[in-house]
Amino acid sequence: MKTSPKLRLSTCAAAVAAACAALAFAAVEPSATLLENDQVKVVRALEKAHVKGSFHEHKVNRVMIYLQDGKQRFEYKDGRPAADFAWKAGQVVFSKADGMHQPEVVSDEPFNIIEIELKNPAATPAGKVKASGDILSACRRQCKLEFENDQVRVIHVRLSGFEKASRLNLTHNSVRVYLSGKKAGQAIFDKPGRKPLENVADGLLEFVIVELKS
Repeated sequence: MKTSPKLRLSTCAAAVAAACAALAFAAVEPSATLLENDQVKVVRALEKAHVKGSFHEHKVNRVMIYLQDGKQRFEYKDGRPAADFAWKAGQVVFSKADGMHQPEVVSDEPFNIIEIELKNPAATPAGKVKASGDILSACRRQCKLEFENDQVRVIHVRLSGFEKASRLNLTHNSVRVYLSGKKAGQAIFDKPGRKPLENVADGLLEFVIVELKS
């Protein structure tokens, strides 16, 4: 039986809708400290819509993982002009320690950020890091190197339902942040070693690994 163009379009639309549903990240949750040790402090920050935060500064570099879409405006005390940012769910950003600033969510919905504070200074001199994307060659389709610098290597992993990939070799302690599934929004601390990459459920499994170099 031939498929009509209309049916094909409907099927395509259904597939897109299913993909979007699979990519739905964690529900918005209150602020909380998820874990802390001598290397990191991992915080889930709730950013409320149209609420100006107080001026503050961060003393250490951080890895920021956005769990939902959102827009923010930052004002600065040092004379810099205000800056606007549009974040996407699943986006990962390296945020350097900065001066006094005041954030405000300018979009209409609240959102969460997983903030990983890096307590220890860089292990190697800045500018001397060589990206190690070749380590991911065995799982290139499932693993994406978001970025690498002198403090962290950040890997974004996506596994389809019941998919199994080659093991990932991690040479340092790491923080794993889940973006989908029943663990969405949770963070765990993991030791070095060859880590299995397997999804034992039928939906998309997506998470970010932040490997700590210091």
